[in-house]
Order: sequence, then C-alpha cells, then structure tokens
Amino acid sequence: MESVSESLNGPLCVSSITSGARRAVLLTEDGVRIEAEHRPSDGGTSGTGDGPYGGCAIVVAHGFTGALERPAIRRAAEVFAEFAGVITFSFRGHGGSGGRSTVGDLEVLDLDAAVGWARRLGYRRVVTVGFSMGGSVVLRHAARPAQAPEGRMGAPTGGYRLGGAPDAVVAVSAPARWYYRGTAPMRRLHWVVTRPTGRLVSRLGLGTRIHPHEWNPVPLSPIESAALIAPTPLLIVHGDRDAYFPLDHPHSLAGAAGDAAELWIEPGFGHAENAADDALLRRVGAWLGTV
Repeated sequence: MESVSESLNGPLCVSSITSGARRAVLLTEDGVRIEAEHRPSDGGTSGTGDGPYGGCAIVVAHGFTGALERPAIRRAAEVFAEFAGVITFSFRGHGGSGGRSTVGDLEVLDLDAAVGWARRLGYRRVVTVGFSMGGSVVLRHAARPAQAPEGRMGAPTGGYRLGGAPDAVVAVSAPARWYYRGTAPMRRLHWVVTRPTGRLVSRLGLGTRIHPHEWNPVPLSPIESAALIAPTPLLIVHGDRDAYFPLDHPHSLAGAAGDAAELWIEPGFGHAENAADDALLRRVGAWLGTV
C-alpha cells in the first residue's frame, strides 16, 4: 500500500482509480492533516464505467472515537467496495489525523477534503455515508452552502464545500439535535467531551483527542441541515434498538427533509458502524445505485 500526500487543491497523487488501495494525507481548508485511503471497487466499476455505479465513489464518515483503521470501518469499506470505489478517512483528533476533535463542527472540513479527493481521482459521482457523529457531518456538508453559517472556531470564511456537493447522502444513526442528553450513553459522552478528566480518558483510553473549547457559534444542527438538502437524495437509517438516540431523532430528520428523504427504521439494529451488519451495508450500497 503506497502512501502519498496532497493538499486540498493539490495535484492528483493516486495514479489510477482502478489500481490497488492507496493512502493519502489530505490538507483541510483550515490546515489540518487528515489520513485517508482510497479503495477501488471490487465489482469492476471505475471512474469511467457505465451502469448505476459507473464513476461512483462512496465517502465513509465514521462515528466519534472511530478511525479508518477500526475494524467496523474496514468492514464497511469492504462491503461498499462491492458496489463502488470507497474513500475512508479519520476525522481530526482521531486515528492518524492531526488536530483535535470538535465533535461534529469543523469535521465538515475533513469530509469536504475527502470528497474533493474523490473528485480529483476522477469519480464523476460522489456520495457520502456517515455514521452517528459522521451522520451529522454528512447532513451539514450536504446543506445548501448559501444557507449554512461559516467561520466556526477560527475556520476560514471561504465556505466548506470546496470539494463540491455530494450526489447523494446517507445518514446512519445520526442525531437530530445538539446537546441531547436523554440517554445514559449520551450523558457519558457529554462528560467525556466537556470535562478535563473526560477528555483525558478519551485521549488515553479511546485514542481520541478532543478540543477543549465550546462551540462558538453553535453549528447548524442536523435537523436544520436536513431541511436544506433537497433535491439531493437522502437516506436516513436508524435502529429501533439504538441506545444513543431514540426514534424521534430519525423521524425528525425525515420530517425536516421532506420529499428528499427516505427513512429506514431497522428492527434489531443498534448504533452506528459497530452494529451495522453486512446485510444492512449491502442494502445501503444497493440503494445508492438507484438514485
């Protein structure tokens, strides 16, 4: 596996989208180095191919404390590669990426860098699939930029869709609202994020480095973002056994998105990439070939 490096707007560093998996280090709009990996499709499609998946890449956005090396993301990439090329990456503060996590705020710049890389690799169609925190990020990234506030926590004010708008969006186990504390797992997560001791536990125990400052200003919420995504196709996937976010979250997102959204409530499904089995991932991959 060859390692390469490029800036957000730099030259193409991967020779062919039909070659083997390649690593890259991407530079976000605000200067954070993000580790990323490109895996060509195992199904024989390419950036110039025909059919429902021809020229398609799936960009996968993991949940909080995830990373491209985590087994659940590796497994998702393997399944999605049956349908299309796959880009995985680690959000800032996670894995081998630089910076510190802002838990869904500046992460939109990380996703945008990955989408931009997929475009520069030659993919004509780029779709985003996000899990949990990553689900909130793909919703915010897909919101029409004219309506989406910019300039968060010192980020550049030039916007955050230099990589271009996605052609379809899938949000799995995503929250609808910020600051939700209605379940025990979310109360524990807020302790990790907001307390110095919690951030130390996160860094040493979970391998996730969290920014110590509060959001200023508060980012556009997932439910506000969902209302701005049309006409881009949107799939919202949620489990009826999700211990983090109850079913009012996906229903609220779908209601805000209106006709642009399709909602799947999955019996027996828990939370995010760790609970998503191969069958569900394949159904998501199949859906992406229909929109």
